[in-house]
Amino acid sequence: MQIIITGANRGIGLELARQFLSRGDEVIATARDTAAATELAALPGNLRVHACDVTSDASVAAFVASLGDLAIDVLINNAGVMGKMQALADLDMADVLHTIDTNALGPLRVTGALLPNLRRAATKKIVHISSGMGSISDNSSGGAYGYRMSKAALNMGCRSMANDLRGEGFIAVVVNPGWVQTAMGGRRAPTPVDESARKMLALIDQLTPAQSGTFLDYRGHTWQW
Repeated sequence: MQIIITGANRGIGLELARQFLSRGDEVIATARDTAAATELAALPGNLRVHACDVTSDASVAAFVASLGDLAIDVLINNAGVMGKMQALADLDMADVLHTIDTNALGPLRVTGALLPNLRRAATKKIVHISSGMGSISDNSSGGAYGYRMSKAALNMGCRSMANDLRGEGFIAVVVNPGWVQTAMGGRRAPTPVDESARKMLALIDQLTPAQSGTFLDYRGHTWQW
């Protein structure tokens, strides 16, 4: 299969790229700064690394143009930022806007631009990496305004996308990867990144049209909105 993974220079995106490549899939991985993505570039297998800033219309357009008519089986919108963790009275609104632009609008930019390529494949799977912190009903601790709001917005965007594209055979889901041991998740996180990626890969393989528009966790369980 031909897989696109955004934000694949580290963490979950890097591990997803590693595992897809190890089983023989073709991976197109993006990073804002390809020169710094040395660990990604060193992965063995059929890999292409492209520059792409998901907050920039021009960058996304240039990336997609470089692909030509290539059919894309699976798009994984993984690129994201945590943003600043601040109290309500101290919010840096510019940072909140950047977080929402990256985490919620970025996947819309990329997916919309790639629709012609995705339509050329039979698989037609779109996977957005969300977070348990994007669940409204699961928010019992508050805080993390920009990050929580960005992921909740991403979830809603996916739900609309699933409805709009269902008639063309697309499957679009949001996935909570768990609290993962990455630079973003920190050392206290309970889930090793290779475990999260391995289970998400299995989930992606098994996705069905009936699951389109749902919020799942990396183990394939339904997550609460």
